[in-house]
Amino acid sequence: MRVLVYTGKGGVGKTSVAAATAVRSAELGHRTIVMSTDAAHSLGDCFRCRLGPEPRRLAGNLWAQEIDALHEMERNWGRVQDYLNRLLSLRNLDQVTIEELTVFPGTEELFSLLQIGRHTRQGEYEVIIVDCAPTGETLRLLVYPEVFRWWMDRIFPVQRKAMRVIRPVAQPLVSMPLPGDDVFESTQALFNEVDYVHRILTDTSMSSVRLVLTLESMVISEAQRSFTYLNLFGFRTDAIVVNRLIPDEVTDAYFAGWKDMQKRHMRKVQEAFGPVPILTTPLYDGEVLGFDMLRRMALDCFGERDPTEVFFDRWPQTVTRSGGETTLTVLLPFVGKGDIDVTRVGSELVVSVGGRRRTITLPRSLTARDLVRARFDGDLLKITFADPEPEEGEPAGRRQT
Repeated sequence: MRVLVYTGKGGVGKTSVAAATAVRSAELGHRTIVMSTDAAHSLGDCFRCRLGPEPRRLAGNLWAQEIDALHEMERNWGRVQDYLNRLLSLRNLDQVTIEELTVFPGTEELFSLLQIGRHTRQGEYEVIIVDCAPTGETLRLLVYPEVFRWWMDRIFPVQRKAMRVIRPVAQPLVSMPLPGDDVFESTQALFNEVDYVHRILTDTSMSSVRLVLTLESMVISEAQRSFTYLNLFGFRTDAIVVNRLIPDEVTDAYFAGWKDMQKRHMRKVQEAFGPVPILTTPLYDGEVLGFDMLRRMALDCFGERDPTEVFFDRWPQTVTRSGGETTLTVLLPFVGKGDIDVTRVGSELVVSVGGRRRTITLPRSLTARDLVRARFDGDLLKITFADPEPEEGEPAGRRQT
């Protein structure tokens, strides 16, 4: 089974690319489902049909689904919501307000995530393609299991044991309902499902993330940040899809400036994301709607290759901590141990080695640290950071190597 997660800044065309991938996958004989976790669904528009919270068959090997987060919450969070409804009703709030308050930040993304686990367990599909919300929400969705795990490991057991002791004594004395075992069991079951999905998405033999972008400065910058954090949290990006590239045959003077800008930005993309493969799709002369246009996009993007392949199977960058130092390891294949130039510009690291250059957006945990050394180990460049050591009376500086 393969799980392909497509994400990118809003408006870059990730839904079209995800739908095109699904069409190509299905026509190659894989039982494929493409599903949207974005609250602003547009997947059905791509196929020119109406989709709902349950899978709908669109062609021989192709199914599609637009996940309804509220539907998923009722299915997975019912007991907890019932308890919260009883608790909040004591505040004399109207039912609509109560329903809104029981939807905590991030829970919509969380419950959308559970569908991946359900499809994986049922085994009805060989390929699951996920059209995610814009990157900020996607990162929150993918990282949510880590936050949930911390709470479940440290706080949840204490709360549950304490409530078993307190409930018989406290319930007659307080004017509010206390959570019963069914609430804790429901929470535990939800965590088990979330943990299962997290293991699927971080299993690099099964799952890949693909970033979709257009050649614009703000879009590229957001994609760089997303790429860094995806690597940091253990999600492998196996391809970058550059969408809406103006074709060479377009010679109209109006597009000359746009084409020059795209060429400059393409070099930046190659520097920022290499050696991860960069796939391209052109700016079409019409909207990408319907099977014919989706097939055309898939052919332009993947050629004759199977889009379910693992296009890149190594970690382009990792972050490890040891002995009070943090090391950022960057994969730079085909580069010898020539002169290394590592320059820090704000939250970015510009690495030049042997004529090749990479621009890396640092995670927040490294932006306040000093860069102390950089060295090669095979085809890996290891850049080490340490806590800043400010001189007396001066703020912490940032050394450059």
